[in-house]
Amino acid sequence: MKNILILGAGQSAPYLISYLLNEAKKNNWFVTVADRDINLSRAAVNGHPNGNGIEFDVNDLAKRTSLIQKSDVIVNFLAPVFQYLIALDCVRFKKSCITASYENPRVAELHNDAKNEGILLLNEMGLDPGIDHMSAMAIITKIRDNGGEIKSFISYGSGIPAPEVKSNPLNYCITWNPSNVVTAGDAGAQYLEEGRIKLLPHYEVFRRTWSVHIDEIGTLEAYPNRDSLVYQKIFNLKKVHTMIRGTLRYPGWSETWNQIVHLGLYLNTLTLPDIADKSYAEFTEMFLPLNVSGPKLEARIANYLGISPTGTIMKNLKWLGLFSEEKIGNNFKTPMDLMTDLIKKKMPLPEGERDMVILHHEIIANYPDRHHAEKTISTLIEYGDPNAKFTAIAKTVGAPAAIAAKLILKGELNLSGCHIPTHPDIYSKVLNELKTLGIEFSERTEVLDK
Repeated sequence: MKNILILGAGQSAPYLISYLLNEAKKNNWFVTVADRDINLSRAAVNGHPNGNGIEFDVNDLAKRTSLIQKSDVIVNFLAPVFQYLIALDCVRFKKSCITASYENPRVAELHNDAKNEGILLLNEMGLDPGIDHMSAMAIITKIRDNGGEIKSFISYGSGIPAPEVKSNPLNYCITWNPSNVVTAGDAGAQYLEEGRIKLLPHYEVFRRTWSVHIDEIGTLEAYPNRDSLVYQKIFNLKKVHTMIRGTLRYPGWSETWNQIVHLGLYLNTLTLPDIADKSYAEFTEMFLPLNVSGPKLEARIANYLGISPTGTIMKNLKWLGLFSEEKIGNNFKTPMDLMTDLIKKKMPLPEGERDMVILHHEIIANYPDRHHAEKTISTLIEYGDPNAKFTAIAKTVGAPAAIAAKLILKGELNLSGCHIPTHPDIYSKVLNELKTLGIEFSERTEVLDK
């Protein structure tokens, strides 16, 4: 019997676990789900005869190495900070490993070691990164096979509530790691636009926004997503004049989040003093200089930020609870930790409602035998299924990793070393199976003047 080890049973893991338990039943495999919260891991397995949910502390060396040694493939859905630790163990014990997180540079350095051991360390095998890479590579390959030369590559990703969900004034719900929402933009951004490199410090990311139209959804708001330039190398697009990866939100998100960044509420580099007995208002006051005038906290914040004290942004900050006299109740380590907890409380996806995932590519290419350029527009819109208890995020993050695990166990993914899913042996097979699950892009082409 082949053994699958899944590390982590958080918000992105339910579909992954369900898929692999179903495959385990058909193939006589066994799935172990390990999480620090044993109730979470047991609930995810839900008494399945081919699975077991156990308690797991990633820092328990003996238990960690024992579990990895006994497994045939590891799917690591722990926080990205543990990616290298798990990859190192997998190389040591000659076990293939799949993650959905961005590839850690230290993991990439294990390529030769993994190759020598005949194992696959497959990273970025989720939604974004993951399905976005695979779908982009499929389009790029098709254009090149037809003699085209790509001049512009713009790609967007998003996980937001479905349009009918109106549960809070920011039009956003937490369906994945909330700390990633809080720290979005903290590293700044860089991209290529019409032949010119643009560099944005963190405090400019949510000011540099633009509108994007998505068929069936309407107008959304985009902001640049970290480092777009690295994808010129990853996709071999060194001659493009535009290279942009962006994130989509409903209009109005960025103007509020820009002020949260301005205040510094997202910071993860400062240690808070004992704060449990302080109020959220006292926490917010900590970010104001002494010389800001105003009779009340709200007025001082508005004066400091240079915004209307009665406008939409202030109403959103008040709704978040940043001026509340409620006691915080916990000694959070950093402002980011506190804000992460706050938005989890304030922005849950309501029971019975759907979330939505969008991936959208706009790729322009010239062809030597044509007098016009062509723009390929490829869009994935996936909705969550409240009846099955799967969010769109969980399905689209979990499905690629689950499919890859199955392909490895069946001997249908015979690669070794450290990879992301830009290799044709990976993306062609995974995209084909995603279609059988209903995860499929719609594609159209527009003719443009050269």
